[in-house]
Amino acid sequence: MSHDHSGSADSADRPSGTSLPADPVLSDGAPLSVSLTDTDLRVLDTLLAPLRAWTSPRFYGLENIPTEGPVLLVGNHNLMGGIDAPLLLPEILRRRGRLIRGLAENVLIAVPGLRDILHHFGAVRGSRSNCLALLARGEAVIVFPGGGREAVRRKNEKYALKWRGRSGFARIAIEAGAPIVPVAMIGVDDAYDIVFDGDHPVLRPLRWAVEGLGLSRDLTPPLIRGVGPTVLPRPERFYFSAGAPIDPAPWRDADDKHAAAVELRDVVRKELEEEMNFLFAERERDSGRTLFGRLRGLLKR
Repeated sequence: MSHDHSGSADSADRPSGTSLPADPVLSDGAPLSVSLTDTDLRVLDTLLAPLRAWTSPRFYGLENIPTEGPVLLVGNHNLMGGIDAPLLLPEILRRRGRLIRGLAENVLIAVPGLRDILHHFGAVRGSRSNCLALLARGEAVIVFPGGGREAVRRKNEKYALKWRGRSGFARIAIEAGAPIVPVAMIGVDDAYDIVFDGDHPVLRPLRWAVEGLGLSRDLTPPLIRGVGPTVLPRPERFYFSAGAPIDPAPWRDADDKHAAAVELRDVVRKELEEEMNFLFAERERDSGRTLFGRLRGLLKR
């Protein structure tokens, strides 16, 4: 296990012989290069200020993210997905000087206007070719192998990884020669309760609507509650941790590419689970985990 929260990680050189596109092009007219202005950063900070104040996030191990060169950040989706990750990306930009390129769901990229906003802040359609094109340019890309199913949890699936059959990210890392940094996130699953999950008979009309959109019924979102009966999340602290980079080089020359990708996926999953366990331990010893605890800590100063 290469569990490291204190040391820095050098960026990995791309090995020779990788088959990255010579002249990468992104789909949907997405720009290859994205640079946020000071105004963009102020807008992000303003939009995220209420969430930051409510969740008081803590970040560990961000020095493990290389400051240059291609890198694949691999994270766990929490309940409903997309609630916590927006806090991580500006933090990495501030601390490591890197804009993380996100892979957006097809259903989001299909919406005009929203697609333009996503492109402006560096996100692209979540496809293999787009991911390889970004890594070929030395970009940092974040992926969530569990996808939508990991985000639309069922009851008794708190912080569960849904990676069965999901080894594509590992295949891409091997092909691109990009190190993988496991990134754990916890907090959201503690901030909400699932009242009815997507399999409950009460949500049958919603399942029909999901299927009507051409999506799998497994992606039917649950009915959730946070503070009281509302969808306002309980003010649980959010925790983030980046582990030590995993070099895909040992799997590059394997004869069975699929088996190599599955093996690397399992290594990454184990390391990500270690990062999550580290955060669970931090959460348990944190007197400021809740808003009440944080306020009590301020009054003691």
